[in-house]
Amino acid sequence: MTSPKKKHKGCGCGCGSIPFSVIILFAIAGYGLFTQREKIDLDRFIPSQLKAEIPFSNSPTAEEASPAQISSPNPAEINPPTLPQTPANIEETIPSPSPTSTEPITPPTSLANSSNSQPNPKPNETQTSPNTTPSPTQKPWKQKNIRGIYLSRYQVTNNASEQKIRERVRYYRSKGINTIIHGVWGNGCTMYKSEVLEKTFGYQSCPNQFQDPWLEWLIDEAHKQNMEVHAYFEKGIKIDKNSPLFDLAVDRRWIVAGVDRTHAGVDHYVLDVGIPEIANLFSEILAEFVQKYPDIDAVQWDDYLGYHAELPGKVDRTAKLTKFVQNAIAAMKKANPNVSFDLCHHNPYWSKRYFAADWKTWDIDRAFIQVYSSENFNDELQYVRANNGISITERQLDRLEEIVKDTRIESILLFPLSGKPEEMAASFHDLMTKIP
Repeated sequence: MTSPKKKHKGCGCGCGSIPFSVIILFAIAGYGLFTQREKIDLDRFIPSQLKAEIPFSNSPTAEEASPAQISSPNPAEINPPTLPQTPANIEETIPSPSPTSTEPITPPTSLANSSNSQPNPKPNETQTSPNTTPSPTQKPWKQKNIRGIYLSRYQVTNNASEQKIRERVRYYRSKGINTIIHGVWGNGCTMYKSEVLEKTFGYQSCPNQFQDPWLEWLIDEAHKQNMEVHAYFEKGIKIDKNSPLFDLAVDRRWIVAGVDRTHAGVDHYVLDVGIPEIANLFSEILAEFVQKYPDIDAVQWDDYLGYHAELPGKVDRTAKLTKFVQNAIAAMKKANPNVSFDLCHHNPYWSKRYFAADWKTWDIDRAFIQVYSSENFNDELQYVRANNGISITERQLDRLEEIVKDTRIESILLFPLSGKPEEMAASFHDLMTKIP
């Protein structure tokens, strides 16, 4: 007979006898305890000899953690992007343009080439200067301080009416022009009734038909359109045989020897500014003009203020010309310190060498460089950038986009070599609107 088998005694922890729901409860409690360990001071439940063996028991709390141990970025530690440094010699390498303004029209207060002239603002002016601060959304051509066009003194002949003159101003404004540079002198006479001329020579003005208030109408309408008017002393110190001054000048030996043929097809005779009567004439004319038209914004002379090197004889007239211009400017500023004296000439090297015009020493207010040829165009731009702008003809309109986009070129003057300023203004506007 087989003896009965002994019941095998179980071994282990007896987990099999623990209800499954209890196991689940312990698991949830353990997980919660683990995730909230930083908020519970577990150290007080753990014997000291076991603390070293439990990894998380010595971990610092979030409040105790140093910034270096926190993985989220600290705003103070984020380095800003590095901006390009401005070269230390920026003022030497890139000429700074004159500051612009959105204030009412005032004469220049920081004059690029002037060392002495500091005119006071015009009283009671309410017009806005064409020199407006460019906004980021402005087209590049609208950011130029002066967008000027030359109008010959003959533009006011044939009895141009007030209506026609005002319409002409509005037309140029519509083409993006903000400055009209209008002839008021040329060939030894004025385009207004001059008491100086009448007293000195017995005639009041050039023998052309014009209505006496034409310049007041022009200035008034231009200022209404937020534009400026610069008086253009066309031909400067040169005359031709049609000048009412020619015979007297020959008789009194007021003309230097030789014929000036700077411009092909035109024979000019140059007045000798070293003669006191001639020097005084221009000083008096300038003083009279800025007093007669106190609201004029500037007067401008050009390369006819000079003696061409091809005139006969090795006579250096540089010093005499410098003294003449300085005295004329002083007389003008004394009569009306608010008016700017500007010059549109060849670059300073060329002017001094070939025209005895050392205009860097003349104490002028602004200088614009004539670039009327495509030859050496890029070389001329260095002089343009160093001064107050460029003057071009129709022949340089193919370089207009380059000129406009060059932020170092402060202003653009348009000289209609064709004698058709309306057409040049229209071409300028059409080209400008196509520039991105």
